[in-house]
Amino acid sequence: MVEIKTDTDLDAMREAGRVVAHALAAAREAAGVGVSLRELDEAARAVLSEAGARSPFLGYLPSFAPTPFPAVICTSVNDAIVHGIPTDYRLRDGDLVGVDCGAELDGWTGDAAISFTVGTPRPADVDLINATQRALDAGIAAAKAGNRIGDISHAIGNVARSARCGMPTDFGGHGIGRRMHEDPDVPNRGRARRGFPLRHGLTLAIEPMLMAGGHNDYRVGPDGWTLYTVDGSRAAHIEHTVAITEEGPRILTLP
Repeated sequence: MVEIKTDTDLDAMREAGRVVAHALAAAREAAGVGVSLRELDEAARAVLSEAGARSPFLGYLPSFAPTPFPAVICTSVNDAIVHGIPTDYRLRDGDLVGVDCGAELDGWTGDAAISFTVGTPRPADVDLINATQRALDAGIAAAKAGNRIGDISHAIGNVARSARCGMPTDFGGHGIGRRMHEDPDVPNRGRARRGFPLRHGLTLAIEPMLMAGGHNDYRVGPDGWTLYTVDGSRAAHIEHTVAITEEGPRILTLP
């Protein structure tokens, strides 16, 4: 069931989204050569705690996972696409890192992700991150009242195809609000003018995940959570929580 939010609800979600943005910024600031992924998680935890927010990631157990998620952020490095668990792995020069974070504040949820490089960036990684950002921007631009979910999906897919990147089959964005995952689904590929109609008060997490190797297949790691590219190529993931409004898309997970 799709819940349409009031303007007051959107303002409350904006506050949850602001916490997410600050937690992501803290994790990125903490990142550096020699820093462990657990330390990035600790930095994000501190932000959530100070804001009085709860993590919707911590303890989350979807049907595909073997165990509850043990952290407040996902940390996906190099060929990891999404859902990476923060471990004692210490970042190395040239690593490409994706960090995904959620926050629940006063009963409302925000969800966003960033991708960045550590130390000396590889030009190909910069291109991949930029392509992923363009895909997100295109999806957000299509998130207008009167359009449909398929318009968002089509816009994201066009950018991925033009960049010759793959996107993992079966994974994409989603509705969001009182819970982290709500209806409707927001695929990262699809046909324009198809799918659920977009109207004022609908809130969506839009999240392109691009794989440099061009394949759409993925493999699941031994932890049962982390998705990896099948060919070892790099991946990037960028996400915002967005509200559909009559005035245009409103990004709720900005600082």
